[in-house]
Amino acid sequence: MDEMYDLIEKLNMYGDKYYGADAPIISDKEYDALYDKLVSLESLLGVMLPNSPTQKVGGAMLPVFGSHTHKGRLYSLAKSQSQSELEGWWARTSKAIGKDDFDCSIEYKYDGLTINISYNNGKLVRATTRGDGIKGENVTEQAKTIRTVPQTIEYKGEIEVQGECIMRLSELNSYNNTHDIPLKNARNAAAGALRNLDANVTRGRNLDFMAYNVAYSADKHFESQKEMVDFLLFNNFTVGDFVEFSNNIEEIKDKITKIGNDRPDLDYLIDGAVVKVNNTNLRDELGSTEKAPRWAIAYKYEAEEVSTILSNVIWQVARTGKINPLAMLQPVELSGATIARATLNNLDDIAKKDIKIGSRVFLRRSNDVIPEILGVAEHYDSSTPIIPPKYCPSCGELARRDGAFVYCDNLINCSAINIGRMSHFASRDAMDIEGLSDRTITELYNSNHIKTIADIYNLNSEKLLSVDGFKDKKTDNILKAISVSKHVNLGKFIFALGIGNIGKKSASVLAEHYKSLDNIINCQLDELASLSDFGDIMAKSVYDYFAADDNIAVINQMLERGVEVQDFISIGGVFEGQNICLTGSLPIPRGKAKELVIENGGKVSDSVSKNVNIVVVGEDAGSKLAKAEKLGLVIWSYDDLLSKLK
Repeated sequence: MDEMYDLIEKLNMYGDKYYGADAPIISDKEYDALYDKLVSLESLLGVMLPNSPTQKVGGAMLPVFGSHTHKGRLYSLAKSQSQSELEGWWARTSKAIGKDDFDCSIEYKYDGLTINISYNNGKLVRATTRGDGIKGENVTEQAKTIRTVPQTIEYKGEIEVQGECIMRLSELNSYNNTHDIPLKNARNAAAGALRNLDANVTRGRNLDFMAYNVAYSADKHFESQKEMVDFLLFNNFTVGDFVEFSNNIEEIKDKITKIGNDRPDLDYLIDGAVVKVNNTNLRDELGSTEKAPRWAIAYKYEAEEVSTILSNVIWQVARTGKINPLAMLQPVELSGATIARATLNNLDDIAKKDIKIGSRVFLRRSNDVIPEILGVAEHYDSSTPIIPPKYCPSCGELARRDGAFVYCDNLINCSAINIGRMSHFASRDAMDIEGLSDRTITELYNSNHIKTIADIYNLNSEKLLSVDGFKDKKTDNILKAISVSKHVNLGKFIFALGIGNIGKKSASVLAEHYKSLDNIINCQLDELASLSDFGDIMAKSVYDYFAADDNIAVINQMLERGVEVQDFISIGGVFEGQNICLTGSLPIPRGKAKELVIENGGKVSDSVSKNVNIVVVGEDAGSKLAKAEKLGLVIWSYDDLLSKLK
């Protein structure tokens, strides 16, 4: 019983922070774990203590807003976190209604703030938060600033429309790039904007409203969720990008899996999928518990956000000389992986987010990218500021502070810079010298066999075999890879040089404009700045690189040792004038597919828009495919792409 009391106290405190102050101090994943533990104890002991959060809908209301009683009660949703739990709900529902082929809707579960909007005579009259499900806070003036909340609708009866107020991730990034105090995440940004007394704050966050339910109607009866969705669309509500129907549990599970696969590509947060019985008469038959309807369930995905303690910061020297901070964390599980480190971006970002060593921080991870610290959950008395290094941690030279960054200027003799430069040069997207791993390069560097990228082309069997673990076959394979890399196109070679601020795309721009290595070496600063997608910083990086005698000497050494850099030739290929977007899992690496398009005259776009001519889709193409279909773009399979080259 003591454990139950302790869990209830903690959960209520965390709930007050989350719902009442819109300032959570633990992640949803951590809250859900404690909540599930309390549910298990209540079930095991058959006891439900007073004030248990398992019997609450939402959180406490702030008196300053004033309250309003909903005409139709708003419920929470029961949740499942595995397919077996979802199958359990399906079995219970089938038994209750006497059949196992009933229609269900499958929709996104948006991660924002629920609001309930009242209309009468076609006009918006009130908007309230969910509150405790019976009463909510009056946020009418705030809701009126949301661009996708209709001020008037066609329907003239009295009605309440329920939905989720969200902030798109693109809007969150735009806001954080232009404001001194960043928002920690999109969910709390939306909730904080709605529950702010100044409606101008709400307007400034460019929120959206995703409608998903008619919570009350005075005189209109809906036969199904589909009819309800059609009604919402007719009245100019946004209902989201995924509303599908099925009467088969296996198909429903497949759709939920698809949503999970699409989730990283969405421009807003979802934390699950919602399955609802389609027929409203069946819903009435199934009824509700005190907290949740029996006719719906939320399938929760693995959390993409957690909190943990930032235990230390180490400083790593990049190939450009930039000294980057890396957060060392108390290990935590996130998206199926154990996370022990995260990026900190730069000193301005650290100051902006007020990140300190010893504090609890929020982490978010998308796809397989190293997690980013979103903000601080809680500081402690033991928390200490992050201090940038005075000296390079690799070579010991005095470090230089330049705005938000710290640099080592010992570009010739700093081992970390040289090793990083050579690792980049040998990487797949650059010269693609298979076998020259970071570890191998480090050993060769420390053995004085290579000191610059040009020295790679002086490697031989004797030098490689002197490295621990090297045998004849491995040595032969590396030497063959080095030999193959000597024949390289201009764009890849420029990228491989590791020029600051120059990525693959900008290296291709340089190759296409200047046509030859000699022309790029002799480029002029003003012309560089005028190139497409170039600016003053990128132009100066290129100009300064080729103005340095040491860099030219290394390039000449490579040329003397057999490297042949092919001039850029506009071949007028089959994709000439075509802007092509690649999405989904293709049979070959994405980088190779991009090269295929570019080598045959086309351009590659990273996003779907009206400017794209063709979208090539692989497996699990996700939201980009849906957007392409909506825009009416030409859609190809990978085989279609290949067929054009025959």
